[in-house]
Amino acid sequence: MQQNRYFRNLDWWLVIAILGLVGIGICLIASATHSFAVATGKAWHVERQSLFLMIDLVLVIFSLRFDYRLLKDIATPLYIFNIVLLLAVMFLGHSQLGAQRWIQIGPLSIQPSEFSKAIMIVCLAGFLNKRLETLDSFTDYLPAMAYVFFPFVLVMKQPDLGTSLVFMAILLGMLLISGFKVKWLMYMSGALIALMPALWHILKEYQKNRIRVFLNPELDPFGAGYHVIQSKIAIGSGLLAGKGWFLGTQSQLNFLPENHTDFIFAVAGEEFGFIGILVILLLYLIVIWRGLTIALNAEDDFGTLLAVGITFMFMFHVLVNIGMTAGIMPVTGVPLPFMSYGVSSLTTNMLLAGLLLNINMRRQQLQF
Repeated sequence: MQQNRYFRNLDWWLVIAILGLVGIGICLIASATHSFAVATGKAWHVERQSLFLMIDLVLVIFSLRFDYRLLKDIATPLYIFNIVLLLAVMFLGHSQLGAQRWIQIGPLSIQPSEFSKAIMIVCLAGFLNKRLETLDSFTDYLPAMAYVFFPFVLVMKQPDLGTSLVFMAILLGMLLISGFKVKWLMYMSGALIALMPALWHILKEYQKNRIRVFLNPELDPFGAGYHVIQSKIAIGSGLLAGKGWFLGTQSQLNFLPENHTDFIFAVAGEEFGFIGILVILLLYLIVIWRGLTIALNAEDDFGTLLAVGITFMFMFHVLVNIGMTAGIMPVTGVPLPFMSYGVSSLTTNMLLAGLLLNINMRRQQLQF
């Protein structure tokens, strides 16, 4: 009986928004990979994404039966596991698209840095939760920054600038909710801007090219700027109502690279138009709204920290991905949550969404 009450107290706004995004995502993946499916006779990407969606839904339902507060006790072992996992990528991983981010397990190609985001949220929440009463001065927050710095460096070494920046977004959200002063953030931002000339030399050449092309895509229209130019053409050509599902020329004729992963939002703009984009943005706004609401209403500080970390991660992904496809942010390879193709990304996002639902359900426990 109690389990039934738990499930009646699901945050249905969040459930509907996520299922809507996943459903739209699978439709867009089907369109983006249509030429591949015709050439091979198999809708491999859609079938794989749909299969893992079913598996993830089962995992989420199963995870709702466990109290999220138990995660506090395993935060330290999880952190160690995370470091080992990221080190394994350096020594056992295989390269793809110029980066060593994947580990091959049988027929599956796993990207540990995707799971690392979820692990980092749990670990940092546990780390800060133990120290909330002692966080007063700026120096009190330095251990938390150092805690994130080591996995941040390991991800940067892959290299994976996008995921490492996600770590920073998670850290920022949790620090602010823990009482980190805005003026300290402003000082740090100023120092970062002052250090940019030195940081420029740390970046890989392809990362420098992405920044140059962001400032002027026409600098290399058939090379580093090609993705952004084709993406802007696709979004702009969709106009109000779009060209129709499976009818986007930029996507169907393969002018748009990575159209089923990083640039899937451009496919949405071309085929579903401005109206379709508004629907997608509305669904993301619901996810962020519910995430922040769950954070504010959580039963304990640990739940608040978890919910804030998850919500800031989703928010960062959405802003950066849509920004890069529209040409107002540099290309960083950050996937669009719940929509971009990728089983590692989908599984991570679904489990984190399940964790948000778990936090909200446990808050309702006091009303039984």
